[in-house]
Amino acid sequence: MTAVNNSDPTPTARFADPGALGLGAFALTTFVLSFANAGWILGAGSAVLGLALFYGGITQLVAGIWEFGNKNTFGATAFCSYGAFWLAAWFLLTSGNKVDAAGEGIFFLAWAIFTLYMTFAAIKTNRVILSVFVALTLTFIFLALGAFAGSEVLGHIGGYLGIITALLAWYGSFAVVINSTFKRVVLPVMPAKDPERSN
Repeated sequence: MTAVNNSDPTPTARFADPGALGLGAFALTTFVLSFANAGWILGAGSAVLGLALFYGGITQLVAGIWEFGNKNTFGATAFCSYGAFWLAAWFLLTSGNKVDAAGEGIFFLAWAIFTLYMTFAAIKTNRVILSVFVALTLTFIFLALGAFAGSEVLGHIGGYLGIITALLAWYGSFAVVINSTFKRVVLPVMPAKDPERSN
């Protein structure tokens, strides 16, 4: 994800690509919570608390700050925002103040709106990142609908979509790690074509 928005012809990253770390943290935390949302493992909701604080939350914030250092506006905005999402989720789940269905619905709806406009920006990154954002947008939409309607079925669909989102994000994380380590393309991410460079 590094430097996808940099206007320099050959951008030089100041740090190693934090995309692998940010995507990995997002994927793992999303995967565990989505099992609870899908209704597959009831205890997964409690298991995600530590992950939401330390891995999904703090670690993604760190990755996002590194992306700011690499002059990657998209990566910095995404990782810092979703890191804050997980910190907010941790707070809501541990504060003792129960969020009602309407509050939960507007929470997920707001994140669906943010993720939707980030999806349009993701068109200029690569197909793997774009697919993550498309799946995540749908995940938030179904979780919001499920909360507003009080529908367990819609919530479960949101959980299934969350698992798909996590698997796509894990693929992206793995691709960054393996391609960087092997110093060649082992797993393709299919970068967006730049019309100016193709002429």
